[in-house]
Amino acid sequence: MSATPPDLTPPPPAEPAVSSPSAPVAAPPPPPRVGRGVALLGVTLAVLALVLGGLLWQKFNLTQQEMARRALESANLASDARRYAEQAEALTQELQARLAVAELRLSEVSLQRSQLEELMLSLSRSRDDNLVQDLESAVRLAQQHAQLTGSAQPLISALQAADQRIARAAQPRLNPVQRAIARDIDRIRGAALADIPALVQQLDELARQIDDWPLLNQVGPGHPVMVPKTMARKAAAVAPAPASAPPAVEPALEGRANEPTADGTPPGWGARLSIWWAGLWERMLADVSRSSRELVRVSRIDRPEALLLAPDQALFLRENLKLKLLNARLGLLARHMRSSQADLIAVESALARYFDTSAAPIAQAQGTLSRLRKELVESDLPRPEETLAALNAAAGGR
Repeated sequence: MSATPPDLTPPPPAEPAVSSPSAPVAAPPPPPRVGRGVALLGVTLAVLALVLGGLLWQKFNLTQQEMARRALESANLASDARRYAEQAEALTQELQARLAVAELRLSEVSLQRSQLEELMLSLSRSRDDNLVQDLESAVRLAQQHAQLTGSAQPLISALQAADQRIARAAQPRLNPVQRAIARDIDRIRGAALADIPALVQQLDELARQIDDWPLLNQVGPGHPVMVPKTMARKAAAVAPAPASAPPAVEPALEGRANEPTADGTPPGWGARLSIWWAGLWERMLADVSRSSRELVRVSRIDRPEALLLAPDQALFLRENLKLKLLNARLGLLARHMRSSQADLIAVESALARYFDTSAAPIAQAQGTLSRLRKELVESDLPRPEETLAALNAAAGGR
């Protein structure tokens, strides 16, 4: 930018005014001293103008130099800025490449983390699923065992074991299963069920006692013919009362043989022989009278077929009763309560028909059979429906 120098030429001299007819007369020219002052003033002003122009020119030069310097600095700065911009662009590209690599690695890490979480979740779920399947299998197996044995104890034990395993696993989603197990245990314990093992044991005990049951026509040493109490009362009016047991003869005779005489001397051999002979006849008479009383017995028989059983028929009768009790046992194990009750009724009928009902073993057996018939009722074993439903819900909620 250039500045125009000021015009330092002196102004032209003023033209003399033309006098007009009506114009006044011009004043006389000033003296020459005034013109010199004006010239001196003009020269001074011209010198000042030149000085000012030089100063301005110098300032302009300085300004131009400063502007050139600043332009050069600006160019240098621009080149530096361009260089820095190129470096920044290269660095930005490098950073973008690194960022892309980092994002790629981050995505890979995120993918691996998601896969690891999925794997851990699948492992946890598979463990829970295995636990649920094991519990369901154990409960179903215990249910089959309970149905075979007729006892609720295997099912209760399996439910308690399942409750303990769930408590050790500490899985919140299995809490409904624990509540269902508690309700099923209370319901099964409150159900009225027949104790099948105890009933089977009682039937086995009855089968072992059959050989010791006295028949109505049983005879032999220590086993006289026994009749029921009603028959005994009816026969008491017909048969004479049995004589009392013979006294012990030998001790009395020995005592009399050893008694001293009136004068204090021991008895002789003749007295002892007579005493021994009298005792022998007394013993013979007692044996004959006892044998004659046992030879004939008068009684009333209401069921003659019971007294007409032969020994081999009695053996078959006992074996038949054993088979009846065995059939009742098998029916009880197979949960055929009606067939077991029918077999027990047949055994009771045979007891009342062929055996001595006044004997203590027979009365005890009849009481046992009557109690068994009352306990053999149709009772369905409770099923753990709530537990199985809760396990299915837990397995389906994975």
